[in-house]
Amino acid sequence: MTYAEVNGLALYYDRYGFGPPVVMLHGFTGSRTTWLDLVRELQDNFCTLSFDLIGHSRSGSPSEIDHYRMDNAVDDLVSAVRSMGIEKAVWLGYSLGGRTALQVWKRHPDIVSGLILEGASPGIPTCKERNLRRQSDETLAQLLIEDGIEAFVGHWESMSLWKSQESNLSESSQTALRAQRLAQREIGLANSLRGMGTGAQSWLGEDLKSIGVPVLLIAGSLDDKYSQIAREMGEQIPDSQIELIADAGHAAHIERPEQVHKVIKDFLLQHRGNL
Repeated sequence: MTYAEVNGLALYYDRYGFGPPVVMLHGFTGSRTTWLDLVRELQDNFCTLSFDLIGHSRSGSPSEIDHYRMDNAVDDLVSAVRSMGIEKAVWLGYSLGGRTALQVWKRHPDIVSGLILEGASPGIPTCKERNLRRQSDETLAQLLIEDGIEAFVGHWESMSLWKSQESNLSESSQTALRAQRLAQREIGLANSLRGMGTGAQSWLGEDLKSIGVPVLLIAGSLDDKYSQIAREMGEQIPDSQIELIADAGHAAHIERPEQVHKVIKDFLLQHRGNL
């Protein structure tokens, strides 16, 4: 097993290939395995490091909340990457992973050579809205702790955010995705919501114009909310490219993997000389 030990926390990762490094971060309830097919596409030209985020899959799920606070989680990820002798990397993230990657740029811009953000946002702009989101996430966290993972997954999968997966994913793919969610630990997911949820992180909307590296923004065309967020972010980020994936929802890399892999690979190859 491949673990990076940072501040008493074990972060599990897979490392493949050679070349400019690409750090890959999954979404909430996911794992590093969501990127396996993309890793195979990239490993001849890039070194990929796909992590299980804190509270997920094989990485640690401590009961103390401090490890999960976004700033601390970002610092631990960066320390893990630096411990491998990596000075700069492209940071690729989906949803929670995308927000985390953006926070990596904010706190440690020197380690970021590029950003690939799928279904991600710069946070929530107002204190009132952030408080409401924190309350909503706390309700989900309580559901996890009090009723268990199965009840939570049932509720999670009923959200309209995943509606497109009913038609875009085969029954076997939906079963595998559900199994991945059910394999998570209640305390890990609950604390991830509390420490790394959108309401818990700082708002970075005013910082986007300062990003000085190339950025690829991806969203599914059926995901109206995050398609609009991608457009708004693209207007602020100087060197940005927006790709809306046709007939895909929030998890475009799962619903339309070939299209998403192509735009990511093309972007990386285009900028490879400067990564």
